[in-house]
Amino acid sequence: MSSIKEKKAYMTLDQSSMPNFNSSWVNYKGAWATTLFIIVLLKTLFSVIPFISPEASWTLTNLTFNIGQYIMFHWVQGIPFENHQGAYDGLTLWEQIDGGVQFTATRKFFTFVPIALFILSTHYTHYDVLLLIINFAPLLLVLVAKLPVMHRVRVFGIGKIDHVDDD
Repeated sequence: MSSIKEKKAYMTLDQSSMPNFNSSWVNYKGAWATTLFIIVLLKTLFSVIPFISPEASWTLTNLTFNIGQYIMFHWVQGIPFENHQGAYDGLTLWEQIDGGVQFTATRKFFTFVPIALFILSTHYTHYDVLLLIINFAPLLLVLVAKLPVMHRVRVFGIGKIDHVDDD
């Protein structure tokens, strides 16, 4: 049976053998613009629904975007391509971005966007305490998942993938 150090070395070699097409797209400025476009689209969509107040539309925009970002960046693991032979199976998209290097421009952007959206939502909901709490909860969820200390950490083992050795 291989030691843990050997397994980590093989994973590193597998991950560096080819570019990761699953996470490389987030480095493009078009992806950043698309993120901002999605926020504007969500806000517009929630604003045109009858009987939804502007405060509720900002809150729904914040909730929808942050929950969507959490699922996309911090919940789904692996890659949809078969050419990496399982090298990224246990990693979320956030853990794959820039090879796991912390505090890159891409990571800073995707950390800043939920914070800015929270500030906008809080301002346009007129600092209502209930809406502030509702807007803060998904922000906290997304920001805690982005912390460097949470890299490769699965809270309560949720989402942990156990690899089976064929020895």
